[in-house]
Amino acid sequence: MIETKGLTGAQTLLRVLGKMGVEKIFASPGSEWSPVWEALAEPGVEGMPAYLSTRHEEVAVGMASGYAKSTGKLPAVMIHTTVGSLHATMAMRAARHEQVPMVVFSGESIGFGEDEGPDVGGQWLSHLSDMGGPAKLVDHTVKWSFGVNTKSILPATIQRACQLAMAGPRGPVFVSLPMEYLFDKMIKDVPGDRGFAPGATADPKGIEELADMLAGADNPVVVTEDAGRTEKSVACLVEIAELLGMTVCETRSTGSLNFPRTHPLHGGYDPKEYLSGADVIFLLSVIAPWHPASKTPSKNAKIALLDENPLRIEMPYYGFQTDLCLTGEIESSLEHLLAALKKRVSASDSSRRQRAEQLGKTNETRRKQWREDAKALANTKPMDTRWVAHEASQVLPADVMLVEETITHRLAVHRYFDNLKPGSFFAGCIGGLGTGLSTALGVKAANPKRPVVCLIGDGSFNYDPAPAAFGAAQEHNLPFLTIMFNNEGYLSQKSGVPKYYPDGWAVKSNNFSGLHIAPCPDYAQIVKAFDGYGEKVEEPGEVRKAIERGLRAVAGGQVALIDIRLKPVEQIIERGEG
Repeated sequence: MIETKGLTGAQTLLRVLGKMGVEKIFASPGSEWSPVWEALAEPGVEGMPAYLSTRHEEVAVGMASGYAKSTGKLPAVMIHTTVGSLHATMAMRAARHEQVPMVVFSGESIGFGEDEGPDVGGQWLSHLSDMGGPAKLVDHTVKWSFGVNTKSILPATIQRACQLAMAGPRGPVFVSLPMEYLFDKMIKDVPGDRGFAPGATADPKGIEELADMLAGADNPVVVTEDAGRTEKSVACLVEIAELLGMTVCETRSTGSLNFPRTHPLHGGYDPKEYLSGADVIFLLSVIAPWHPASKTPSKNAKIALLDENPLRIEMPYYGFQTDLCLTGEIESSLEHLLAALKKRVSASDSSRRQRAEQLGKTNETRRKQWREDAKALANTKPMDTRWVAHEASQVLPADVMLVEETITHRLAVHRYFDNLKPGSFFAGCIGGLGTGLSTALGVKAANPKRPVVCLIGDGSFNYDPAPAAFGAAQEHNLPFLTIMFNNEGYLSQKSGVPKYYPDGWAVKSNNFSGLHIAPCPDYAQIVKAFDGYGEKVEEPGEVRKAIERGLRAVAGGQVALIDIRLKPVEQIIERGEG
């Protein structure tokens, strides 16, 4: 029993969160939270979550996302009623699509000063309230949304929200708490210490069928994007691939490190290269392995699907072929699959060993070519993305944790940052732009002793609430390094026009609308406002030295930004260059 009877709603919120294992609350201030701030100041209360103010709702949700991804723990978020909820919707939608658990709270008023008790203020009626309240405004961007409508259910609703966030498929849930109930005394305790339901392993018969498919295949292939959320999942997938002599491909949109990138069986980031001849394709925690969905790359292949949310209920369309669809938590399901395969496949199978050796040679040749391509650009000015990614990958420390929000530079990031360890890479942009800096900040909050680096494009940077993120880093002593790939514009805006209008006016006149970020700001100056270290780099030979200086600044407690100037988008002709 969690004793909440007689406590205020604010005290109840903090105590129930603490009992549910929530260690951190990421918050953007709102006037309705004064009862909670008073409760946080109460002395002698054990198990209270740490409260981190972040100055912007997207930063609060982004930090929660980075924290959850890097720890597996449930964070809480507190934001400001309807207006703050609208700020947060992009980041919450991203968390939903990435299946990142968090419980998000907003305030509201239901009495507008007409009830007995403290006056909530006239701003609620005149400025802050909308029909249906915050929960209605955001319900399509989260897994579950509810506005507490009576104080008797407030304690149990907070507990249930935590459970729902962590239940498969995991994701953000949203609860609005009337300010009147935060002041009021609770009349109920929370029944029992329910904890979280463990993620369900995929159906045993289905795993046996999948094992038969893979063991009987002549050319099986795995495609994955987000199976690497735990180190054990990665280890299981490595053992499965080695046992079968099977290629593992990530996609360009991979959100975590799913397979060691220098492993001989890592097949790169273009699944179509290996899928055309595959007879079994295993889609492991992947949203979109090819496009269009209805066009399976191998006509005669059998397709198996394993995910917590394999049919992607949040998406309006999912037209991929599925011969075997398994719903289950990735780590435990892979453990069972590995055990089933060991009963069917001999580790000494010469044909599988030969296939693995040939795949290893092909993959190693590809990786060497990528490096040679980058090194050939050592004296090219303005700089090329590949050279910058190569240089940065050579200088980052072995224990670095990397967050990526680059879009058009992402393929280079995947190819050249290949020495990362499982559990040390996180996408900050799969569900939308604007949370890369805050995701890095959340990773740093979870891992304060490890170096954290955010790779970001200048276009993405302009979507991020940078002052709030850098301010929170300064306030909470969470220094991290930002490396900006700055091509002074939006390459994605330019690359689409030649695709659709190769002989059109834009191409003929080199007149592309929506392309430039000009005049180009001196981004290095922004971080200095927060007692940080900033530097602009224009010479290819200075990239490593500048990053080393940034890393030293971070080690000394400063947030840092290295603005690396690439070839401007207006000079890039070929689609996809840069």
